[in-house]
Amino acid sequence: MRVALDTNILAYAEGIGDTVRCAGAVRLIEQLPAEFVLLPAQTLGELFRVLTGKAKRPAEQSREAIMTWADTFEIADSSWTAFQAGIDLAIDHHLQIWDALIMAVTAEHHCRLLISEDMQDGFTWRGITIVNPFSRPRSPLLENFLKTW
Repeated sequence: MRVALDTNILAYAEGIGDTVRCAGAVRLIEQLPAEFVLLPAQTLGELFRVLTGKAKRPAEQSREAIMTWADTFEIADSSWTAFQAGIDLAIDHHLQIWDALIMAVTAEHHCRLLISEDMQDGFTWRGITIVNPFSRPRSPLLENFLKTW
């Protein structure tokens, strides 16, 4: 099974947010086998914006963080097909276009889970289920995936 990470999980792992979520994101990422994790390129662009904007980190330091994530996990580019699916998803399910694009890229790369705090926990589309890792009880899909490793 493959999983994708949303921007908010990466931002928490970078220390942006409350200590409970930041520590939880780090623990979660440490448990995930790198070879089964996908980062849609969109998430890294959004993370750069968060690091330079909200966190006010220097651009060079933010770039280094982005490159570290890219060196750690597979990056998936946004294709025109993914944009088209994202637009349909945004219209049909009233999602923000950038969240819909992340979902479409995740689907193109055959992921089963999209780990995100910001999207609707439990929402399923084209075989992908959005899982909020901070909800309790934790999703059985995520628990089973973590138990495998």
